[in-house]
Amino acid sequence: MAEKDLSKLKIDRNSSTRITSRNRKPKSIATFSIIVTLALFLFLYFKSITPVEIESATVTTAYPSQSFTLLNATGYVTAQRKAAVASKATGRVEWLGVTEGSKVKKGEVIAQLENKDVSATMKQAAAKIKVAEANLQQGKAELINAEASLKRKRNLLTKNFISQSTYDIAVARFRAAQAAVIGYKAAIGAAKAGYHVAQTSVEHTLIRAPFDGVVLTKSANIGDVVTPFSSALNAKGAVVTMADMDTLEVEADVSESNLHKVRLGQPCEIQLDALPASRLRGVVQRIVPTVDRSKATVLVKVKFIDRNPKILPEMSAKIAFLEKEMPVDQRMPRTVIQPDAITKRNNQEIIFLIKEKKVIEMPIETGQKIGDMIEILTGPKPGDKIVLRPINDLTTGDIVKTISK
Repeated sequence: MAEKDLSKLKIDRNSSTRITSRNRKPKSIATFSIIVTLALFLFLYFKSITPVEIESATVTTAYPSQSFTLLNATGYVTAQRKAAVASKATGRVEWLGVTEGSKVKKGEVIAQLENKDVSATMKQAAAKIKVAEANLQQGKAELINAEASLKRKRNLLTKNFISQSTYDIAVARFRAAQAAVIGYKAAIGAAKAGYHVAQTSVEHTLIRAPFDGVVLTKSANIGDVVTPFSSALNAKGAVVTMADMDTLEVEADVSESNLHKVRLGQPCEIQLDALPASRLRGVVQRIVPTVDRSKATVLVKVKFIDRNPKILPEMSAKIAFLEKEMPVDQRMPRTVIQPDAITKRNNQEIIFLIKEKKVIEMPIETGQKIGDMIEILTGPKPGDKIVLRPINDLTTGDIVKTISK
């Protein structure tokens, strides 16, 4: 066998290097792409599960009158006509016909004291009137008889059938009958006066409402002793306390340094803590012409123009003294938000609404400024939660976490 030339069997190392370089370049690009994609995926993933810390605010309502408010004050609802109803007589309560909240009319009997003794006295006085009237009838009959007798005696005297003394006796009898009739009439007047006294005593045992109103509190019960001075042991003074709900007003203390902002007839807006959703119109009715030196305040009384049956005495109230009377179209509440919640994206004013710990971008249309708030014409509703001072890269779907500052 001929020997082969093995010198030609060589490894071309330059060729291998060229092949490796060609294969390595695409692999590097692919690896880099994978790393970038993975990094982007991880960034988006962790961004989707990592909450963004934000401040939140609540969409609320405000009234346009806040822009025309000169002064704010606090006070309480009071009744201009209020009374602690008691009795002039002393006695035990026998009947009580009202409870707290009962509506009563003027003159209606609220309660009654035991009055058997004074009722008996009144019946006795009524009987005396009848006796006096009967005596008057008897006296009138005697007067008629005496007058007739006097006429007869006068005729007989002219004919000299009787003596002058007999005629004088007839005249005296007639005059005595006249005096008796006058006395009987006076006795009737005295009897009627006695009956009126007894009737008044009975009336004092009937406790009546002094005016139309509502019973606020009940101080006595059946069986309690009531006395006008309530100094006796366990005795009650007033039976009930009542008020005329048509005379409710708000009393507020105004600092004397702000008194120049208040005037008679000034329009006001009243908000009650018990009725936070209602704003009621009022007007300054009276300014008490004295200063409380201990508080350096003046008492101002505001009358209700808008009435509500839910208003009760002693309710807390806030009063806004207005610069002018508000038109009808500005008495309704407006939806408002804080200006810091508004941002712009693509020349459109937007806010971020918080729903189930995620934010939703929402375009809005703003209106006038009310105090420190901005009116929202279209967009969220009162009570919705929104993001306050949103960051630039906040987008719809981001998970958020509310922090307090």
